[in-house]
Amino acid sequence: MTSPKRPNILLIMSDNQSADYLGCYGNDEVKTPTIDRLAANGTIYNNAYCVNAMCSPCRASVLTGMMPSGHGVHTWLDDGLADTWPKNWNAIGEFENLPTRFSAAGYNTALIGKYHLGHTQTPPDGFDHWVTFPHGHTVSFYGNHMIDNDKSYDHAGHSVDYFADKTVEYIAGQADSEDPFFCFVPFNGPYGHWPAIKGRAANKFAADYDDCPLHSVPREGVSKAIVDRYTLRVVEAGAAPHERFAGPILLPNDTDSLKNYFSQISLIDEAVARILRQLDASGQLDNTIVIYTADHGFSLGHHGVWGHGLAAWPSSMHRPSYNIPLIIAGPGIAAAHSSQLVSQTDLANSLLVMAGLEPLSNPLADSQIIDFADPANPHRDAVFIEQEESRAIRTATHLYIERFSHSACPDLAIELYDLNADPDERVNIANDPAAGDICSALSARLTAYFAQYANPAHDLWQGGKAKSNITNTKYWQDAWGDDWACIT
Repeated sequence: MTSPKRPNILLIMSDNQSADYLGCYGNDEVKTPTIDRLAANGTIYNNAYCVNAMCSPCRASVLTGMMPSGHGVHTWLDDGLADTWPKNWNAIGEFENLPTRFSAAGYNTALIGKYHLGHTQTPPDGFDHWVTFPHGHTVSFYGNHMIDNDKSYDHAGHSVDYFADKTVEYIAGQADSEDPFFCFVPFNGPYGHWPAIKGRAANKFAADYDDCPLHSVPREGVSKAIVDRYTLRVVEAGAAPHERFAGPILLPNDTDSLKNYFSQISLIDEAVARILRQLDASGQLDNTIVIYTADHGFSLGHHGVWGHGLAAWPSSMHRPSYNIPLIIAGPGIAAAHSSQLVSQTDLANSLLVMAGLEPLSNPLADSQIIDFADPANPHRDAVFIEQEESRAIRTATHLYIERFSHSACPDLAIELYDLNADPDERVNIANDPAAGDICSALSARLTAYFAQYANPAHDLWQGGKAKSNITNTKYWQDAWGDDWACIT
C-alpha cells in the first residue's frame, strides 16, 4: 500500500493590500467572490499582521520566520542599486528558508510572480521553477520584461494575468507528479502607487467601479506626517522627487486611481479563480492547502496617510498599513473565523508542520506554530512590528509605539492607543498618568523582544546596518556617525 501524497502548498500573496479591501473582511464595494468563497470554506484570520509595511522585508520574513532586525532587510530593495549587489545575490540566501526546506523534503518548488529579494535573472537556491520579473516597483502592469526559467522576453499584457497563466500551466504540469509541490505566487497587484494605477484602469473590471461611491475609503485631510515625509524627499532629491513620492499627497483626492486600485483587486480575484479551477480540473484541489495573504497592508487615506507605513515621518504604525488578509483552506482546515493574533513570521513553520516537516532552525526566528485545525486555540498574546525608526507591540487591548530618537532628532513621541475604547487609534494616551504602568509594561516587552530576536549586526537601534539600502540614510548617520552605511 502506497502512503498518501503529502499536501501541495499554494501560497498566493498580493502586493500592498490591507485586509480591509476584501469582501470577506466586510468590504461591500470591492468585488472578490472567489476569495470570499475560499474564506467561507476555510479559516479567515481577522488579526493577522505583517512585520513591516514595505515589500522586501515582509517577503523575507514570510520565507524565513525572522524579523527585519534578524534578516537585515529593513525596507524595499532598491533595484537601482542592483549593480552594487554581489553576483546572483539573494538577500535571504544565508538562512534556511521555506523553499529550501520544502525542496530538501522532496517538494517541487516554484515561484511565479514578484520576488524583490535580490537578483532575479537566475533562481535562488530552493526554487526549481522560476517565473518573475526584474522589478520591485510596478511602473505599469503592461509591457513588462519577464524571466521565464531559462528564457526572458517582453510580455504586452497585464502582469497579473501573465502570472496567473503561468501558475495554471505549472499546476497542470504537476498533475501526474509523484512529488507534492510548493508554489509561491506573489502577484504584483493591486499595488496602489502611481504611475501603475494612475487614471482609469485599462483592465476588464474598470467599468464595475465607474459608479462606485467609495464610501469604504476614508475621506480626510492629508496628515502632517505625510507632508513632513514629502519634505524630506524633496531635500534628499535636491529637486522635485519622483511622482511615487509626491503621489501620497495627491492620491487621496484622485477617485479614478482609487477605482483603478479596486479593479486590480478584482483582477487578482479572477486570477485566483482560474488557478483554483485548474487545481480542480487536474484532480489536485482536495490535496492542496491554499493560502491567500498580502506582503503588507496599505493605507488608502486612513489617518491622512496613503500607502506604506514609511509614507509618513515618523512612520505610520496604524492598523491599515499592517493588518493583512490571511485565509487558509484545504484538507484539515476548519471553516471558521479566528480572532487570534497572528504574525506573518508564523507562516513558514506553520506550513512546514502542516506538511509533516520539521520547522526552520533559524535561531532568531519568531515563527510560532498556528494550529490550523483549531483556529480558536490560543496562539499569541502580542504581535511585534518594526519600521526602521519605529517599533510597536500590538496586543488584544493596546497598540504601543516607540521611536528611536537621537540628538539630531530628539522629539519623536511614543504613542499608546486603547483598542477597546478607541479601535480606530485616534487618541494617543501615552502622556496620560493613568496609562503609565501600561506604557512601562509594554515598553519592557518591546525591549526584551528585540533583545531576543534582533541580530546586532542588523539592529538599527543598536548601530547595526541594513542590507543594500535604507529609507533615510542621513537619520542613521546622524545617530551613528558619518561612516555608517548599509551593507550587502
